[in-house]
Amino acid sequence: MAIIVDKVQKRKDIALACKEIFFQHGIKDLTISQIAKTAGIGKGTIYEYFKNKEDIVFEIVNILIQERNGIVEKRMSEIDITKDKIKLFVSFFYCDEDTELRQLYKEFISIALSSPDERMIEFQTKCFVEHYVWFEQLIQDGINNGELIAESMPLTKGMFVTAEGLFISSSATNAIDNVQKEIDNYIDAIFSLIEVKK
Repeated sequence: MAIIVDKVQKRKDIALACKEIFFQHGIKDLTISQIAKTAGIGKGTIYEYFKNKEDIVFEIVNILIQERNGIVEKRMSEIDITKDKIKLFVSFFYCDEDTELRQLYKEFISIALSSPDERMIEFQTKCFVEHYVWFEQLIQDGINNGELIAESMPLTKGMFVTAEGLFISSSATNAIDNVQKEIDNYIDAIFSLIEVKK
């Protein structure tokens, strides 16, 4: 009797088996042979599940972002103040526990910018939309709870992309020394304008 392989799960298993080598060495200098050896499979098996090593990074980022989202949702359920929820939401760009994921995310962004393919663009768009809808709902909840003024909504997308922009700028330049401080200052300034004055 033939063994039925769950290809989606096998793809995830391979990606997760070699995530540490990506964390340690980055993608640039790794070969498919090194990745296959780390995952304990043959080189040909890698190509059964992935187009290239960039595709493996794509899968790892996808898995880890979903795991992180679950953790953040749980933590957010314990927070009452909208500004604190927003700060937790954007903490990905500076908190210590996400250092390795941020490194992979930078590699993913680099790949997506330098040689995007349709699947990566689709994934990036899906992530953007899912996270933006979540972020927008946090602001809407703040309005509904009487914490924020109704006019806050048009600022939502700007707030959403600013944290990532500060992160990318801090990664690509020497102009930002402390990304957490910059993001927190920005959020504090915006909230001083949109919070309902009591």
